[in-house]
Amino acid sequence: MGFLQPDPPKEDPRTLLARPFLERIRILSTHWAEHGFGAPRAVSVIYVLKVAVLYCLGGLLVARYTSDLGSISDFTSWWSEPILYQKLILWTVLLEVLGLAGSWGPLAGHFKPMTGGALYWLRPGTIRLPPWPGKVPLTAGDARTVGDVLLYAALLASLVVGLVLPGSADRALADALPDSTGGLVTPAVHVVVAVLLVLCGLRDRLIFLGARGEQYLPALVLSAALGFTDMIIAWKLLMVVVWLGAGISKFGRHFTNVIPPMISNGPFMPSKALRRAHYRNFPEDIRPSRLAWVMGHIFGTAVELGLPLILLFSPDRTITLLAAASMVIFHLFILSTFPLAVPLEWNALFAFGAVFLFVGYPAQDGYGVLDFSQWWMLPLIFAALAFFPVLGNFRPDLVSFLPSMRQYAGNWASATWAFAPGCEERLNELATPARIQVEQMQKMVMAYDEDAARVAMQMPLAWRSLHSQGRGLYSVLTRRLPDIDNYTVREAEFICNQLTGWNFGDGHLHDIRLIDALQKRLNFAPGELTVVWVESQPIHKDTQSYQVIDAALGVVERGTWKVADAVERQPWLPEPLGPVPVEIEWVRSAEDAGSLVAEG
Repeated sequence: MGFLQPDPPKEDPRTLLARPFLERIRILSTHWAEHGFGAPRAVSVIYVLKVAVLYCLGGLLVARYTSDLGSISDFTSWWSEPILYQKLILWTVLLEVLGLAGSWGPLAGHFKPMTGGALYWLRPGTIRLPPWPGKVPLTAGDARTVGDVLLYAALLASLVVGLVLPGSADRALADALPDSTGGLVTPAVHVVVAVLLVLCGLRDRLIFLGARGEQYLPALVLSAALGFTDMIIAWKLLMVVVWLGAGISKFGRHFTNVIPPMISNGPFMPSKALRRAHYRNFPEDIRPSRLAWVMGHIFGTAVELGLPLILLFSPDRTITLLAAASMVIFHLFILSTFPLAVPLEWNALFAFGAVFLFVGYPAQDGYGVLDFSQWWMLPLIFAALAFFPVLGNFRPDLVSFLPSMRQYAGNWASATWAFAPGCEERLNELATPARIQVEQMQKMVMAYDEDAARVAMQMPLAWRSLHSQGRGLYSVLTRRLPDIDNYTVREAEFICNQLTGWNFGDGHLHDIRLIDALQKRLNFAPGELTVVWVESQPIHKDTQSYQVIDAALGVVERGTWKVADAVERQPWLPEPLGPVPVEIEWVRSAEDAGSLVAEG
């Protein structure tokens, strides 16, 4: 991998692109195993600088100069001031909702411009995706209005105001920490931000999820509603619920498949041999190895289930410190692998939060769950925090994987889009700030030529094939489109980022509702855009439900596949196992399709 040059497969790009679809998947998935996405190393440096300078240093400077805290050089004297954590949350929400944190840059499909978010959400006419348009008044439609833009701008302004205003005195804080100098963020600020975030989310779930509302809205509400000590304890409970939800979501067959491609994408992994060791028998068998299972379930699942409970209930300072240090290492390791949704800032905040909350305010100093002032409120808070994770795991069709706390589980709603020749270019007709990604890549400072860009846009397909859903998606796609080699096939997560400005791996953001919004604008003919879309696996079932969607005709097929069948196969679906078997439950008849075409 060069500093300014990508690290593509060795084969000539045109020769590679001329190969059959599944043969390309074989070559590119094995290439991913050794090289990851293959972006220039400069991309990794940009991400590191963004986190270190813009997020970490920027957040500390904002908190320092807007609150009565000490100098940056005297950070050790004020790192545990509660207003610092409050302002870091506001700073994180601001960067997230601007599109400058998660789902930013080339690893999220933003090449030029590298930012989505605000460039889309401050622009009338772009696509918005209301969560309940038929149930919540005044939210119907899929076009962003001037009112939506003003509402989003008000949210940004409220976050800036919250960051700029100095802390206000708080009696409970003064009683608990007489030497504290910063005060607390005024509760009214948290109320205003929370209300605006909810209103924006009802009009467009992209903004709510883009702000990581499932993580930070509870923190805002708890900050506004509780006294100082109760607030600290409730923040701890929030972090523990997030960790436990993520840990529980890793049960099952999906998560082990997440580890090898994540390790392979880490730009600072010391050797190719270590990357290959996470695959069973590279390059012939690139299913996860035993090492991948250990990394995933011993250093992943067990850590997220065990250490948070130790942090919450530990009576011993040394044990607390060791557990917090382990969680810091855990999050920094995830950060170092540069996952495709690039949730780097979130991991940095959780690493700091583990130390701030559990070391700075340990249970043995009066900040344990038994120290909550109104004991009856704590079960209610826990139930509220756990509601969406529980519902989302049993009914993933109702809840995004983010409120369900399945961030790294590998059990995600996913999709693959197939454009007939020349049809992907029609996306340039939309009123979006970005053109199709192949064209974006040719305009970067670290520019790709056209053929190299087309190969690079196949790499997300290889990444998907290394996960359980990819084998099922490609099995259905190749059966529905026997001439798949003539189509332009794209990973839906990257397409969604171009169309809406944000994704983060949530398949609900590119389901039939986005496809209908796109069809309304571009009027594809039957067969010009075919999508295979799959829902997450419910925790109590062994199958995933898929749909085949023709943009012009709507859903044309529904069925299921068994997750066990998917994970048993190689990414390129070779014989003797071949494609994943599916149970077809419904197919649109030719007569129905014909009537829809006639009506169109």
